[in-house]
Amino acid sequence: MFIDEAEIYIHGGDGGHGCVSFRREKYVPMGGPNGGSGGDGGGVYAVATPGVETLLDFSGRHHWNAKNGLPGEGKQKTGKSGDDLDLKLPHGTLIYDRDTGLLLKDLTQLGERVCIAPGGKGGRGNKAFATPTQQAPQEAEPGTPGEERWLRLVLKLIADVGLVGLPNAGKSTLLASTSKAAPKIAPYPFTTLKPQLGIAELPGFRRIVIADIPGLIEGAHEGAGLGDAFLKHIERTRVIVHLVDLFPPEGDPTPADAYRTIREELGKSSQTLADKPELVVATKTDIDPDSASDKIDALKSDIGKPVSAISSATREGLDQLMEEMWRLVASEKPPQEPEPVKQGVIPPHLRSFS
Repeated sequence: MFIDEAEIYIHGGDGGHGCVSFRREKYVPMGGPNGGSGGDGGGVYAVATPGVETLLDFSGRHHWNAKNGLPGEGKQKTGKSGDDLDLKLPHGTLIYDRDTGLLLKDLTQLGERVCIAPGGKGGRGNKAFATPTQQAPQEAEPGTPGEERWLRLVLKLIADVGLVGLPNAGKSTLLASTSKAAPKIAPYPFTTLKPQLGIAELPGFRRIVIADIPGLIEGAHEGAGLGDAFLKHIERTRVIVHLVDLFPPEGDPTPADAYRTIREELGKSSQTLADKPELVVATKTDIDPDSASDKIDALKSDIGKPVSAISSATREGLDQLMEEMWRLVASEKPPQEPEPVKQGVIPPHLRSFS
């Protein structure tokens, strides 16, 4: 099951309490205080983990707690610190504070690890309070509580190219023909019910990450069909490849109308999507090769844009299309991201609690 949103509660471990203890041994009068400090609580870390593709693990379990630190003991023994808790999240997860809406972290780099709920500090034992004038302190500190908060997790896939188009435009077939992905392919609409990622290998050790987005229909931005639930997954892509069925079934929109329908839905959903660089691709040219050329010319004239032509079934035009994708992707500068934090803590000014 593809789950791309979840809400969870996280709690860093509490620090252990300090110990009040005195050294008591035979022939050792007035041994003095020897209470140890408590251990620190474990922190909750978000980790962008390879191989994790959805937020499924967080849809059924809503409370995530790191281990508490253990209390100090006599003989100046410091309590054991609590173990950290790693939340293994998909690459591309955005972490929001649920109550404030504040974006805490965007996991854009694989292997990134950041603390989103530090554990509490262990309290000092009475040994730490001994002074020349107070040689037998009876006090110790309690451990401080770990930080806690509700989070909203939102997954946005990270890919170079996003495939869009009406249902049955040939998106899944193109993905299967150009990568090792194995999306479901069938001669009926909405065979793709969740986004699919594939990696296309090009000569010269080049790679393009392609995202196949479930088919859109008119009114998707208002919830029609599968709605706009998956449009957020192409917000990160550098290029949109817009697939248009050159030979739609009777009663379906013409190629030009199909193109305009999707463009309208993208614009109503997000201006960011509407402004992305785009390749228009006419698919299924193998159905009637003799008339395909005329239909392509008509489509170019109608929409006023260049149109590439392919047949995923016969692989006609695929190599040229992949090179066009590569050139367009390479011409787009990567988004300016902050330096990846391999291991760190959410800065205090970004922490907000209700």
